[in-house]
Amino acid sequence: MSYSEPPPPPQYGAPVPPQGGVPPKNSGKAIGSLVTGLVGLLTICCGFLVVTSIVAIVLGFLARKEIRASNGALKGDGMALAGIITGFVGVAMVIVSIILVATGAIDTNFNYSTS
Repeated sequence: MSYSEPPPPPQYGAPVPPQGGVPPKNSGKAIGSLVTGLVGLLTICCGFLVVTSIVAIVLGFLARKEIRASNGALKGDGMALAGIITGFVGVAMVIVSIILVATGAIDTNFNYSTS
């Protein structure tokens, strides 16, 4: 029984052959959660845009569920968590600002007179 000679080792600087497997992708819902959460924080002055913060919360929870169910095929759990946190902060800040305006702590009457 004869064995063939093993292949020679790769030369210095030769490219490494690709390894099997596909790298995990970022979850689109996680990215959407992070983006809408940041938009919600940047638009706190417009109370009606609290919808973007609520969307961030919903997308964040859906993304985390999807990432756990993917068994490593999706990544982005940190982005989803950041979207959830920024969403809750945005909703809380809108609620606090509504309370401050309703109690009169913040004056929304911008009538300035110079006389």
